[in-house]
Amino acid sequence: MRLQHRLAGGITATLLALGAGIAGATPSSETGPMGFTPIDGSAGYADGTDGTWDPTAPWNIPDGFTQELVSGELADRCGGTGLDVYGGGLDDWEDMNTVNETGRRAGRYLYRTHEVRLSNPGADPVYPAGGAVSVVDLQTCAARVIAQDPTWTALDGIRWTPWGTVLFAEETDNGRLFELVLDPDDPMSGSVLERPAVGLLAHEGIEIGNDGSVYVVDEFRGQTSGFGGGVYRFVPDRRGDLSSGELYALAVDGVDGVGQGAWVGPIDPATARVSGTAAGGTGYQRPEDLERIGDVLYVAVTEGLGYDGRVLAVDLSSLEVSDFVKPGANVAVEVNGVQSGLDNPDNLAEGPDHRLWVVEDNVPSDIWVAQGRGGRASSVDLFASLTDPGAEGTGIYFGKDPRNLFVNVQHSAAADGDGTWAITAG
Repeated sequence: MRLQHRLAGGITATLLALGAGIAGATPSSETGPMGFTPIDGSAGYADGTDGTWDPTAPWNIPDGFTQELVSGELADRCGGTGLDVYGGGLDDWEDMNTVNETGRRAGRYLYRTHEVRLSNPGADPVYPAGGAVSVVDLQTCAARVIAQDPTWTALDGIRWTPWGTVLFAEETDNGRLFELVLDPDDPMSGSVLERPAVGLLAHEGIEIGNDGSVYVVDEFRGQTSGFGGGVYRFVPDRRGDLSSGELYALAVDGVDGVGQGAWVGPIDPATARVSGTAAGGTGYQRPEDLERIGDVLYVAVTEGLGYDGRVLAVDLSSLEVSDFVKPGANVAVEVNGVQSGLDNPDNLAEGPDHRLWVVEDNVPSDIWVAQGRGGRASSVDLFASLTDPGAEGTGIYFGKDPRNLFVNVQHSAAADGDGTWAITAG
């Protein structure tokens, strides 16, 4: 990750003017429940110690919006103590979000994964309690761990299913995918089932098709390694039952993974990375998240060869694959300390007006909004930028309130500063 200084000076104005045709404001960004005037540029700071950021308001956001801590390690929006999952000063690494999108009391409960790493003590503290999924009652602010296991590591993607369960998965090599079956009388309790038929992969993005198919990705550098880094589709034998089915990989006939696609397989879920490549699956450079809007499946690819990531659009009807958002094509290229631009797109969300929202795995971590449906986005506008030095914004998500964007801040520079924030219109 890289630091970026505040935009200043004549060279900045010149470069921004050159990029205006690529990433400038358009009327489309200013309409709808989350209509906004794009902010001027990414947050910047010299070294993270100069007092230029406010831990109580870490996001630079457009006029007319507010930000509030929903649930953190030491506080919540109700004035309570929040939920400190690991204690002892260890970061909770809140990662991805979903709410109960259907059923009784839909939208009331927020479920979050915690991306703690168990096997890398050189980079992170040891977390003997293991990965966790937490839940927050958005009405009362009550919060607790709903599932945890000492063998779970780097829990990342999370998705509500149309059949009323929660899918979540591990981001590590040969990571597992799990299904949380909620107690029908208590949505803050449940039991967990492992779903190996969906494939062992470095999971992050999880999506579900209208037919009950489950789409997943392998967060691996497939272009430089020559294998892995693919997009996969699991077709269950029976809709809503993920215990059995067939797994396929996306193969694309074209340069740099864009062009005409086809599902190849079935492949072996126990060796999905290797068997998917052997079947002809296309590898990308760290695909991380998925978001389906109508018949288009969007794929956040965090890196690229010669550019810092992109967002693909996969037309699920035709299987045509295109670069929906790409630096230098329809959004500015980031120039450190000089020009804001898209860098390392990580997580995706469908906005209330069906636009695609994108947050970066980058410092500073920006949130962008792309206008269009498949093909190539007609505009890409800057909505927000994280000022917390070294931290990453992640897990962008709209629940049932169309004016409320949830986003997590992980590995904050503030002591016990990890948590879930809401950025709200009006």
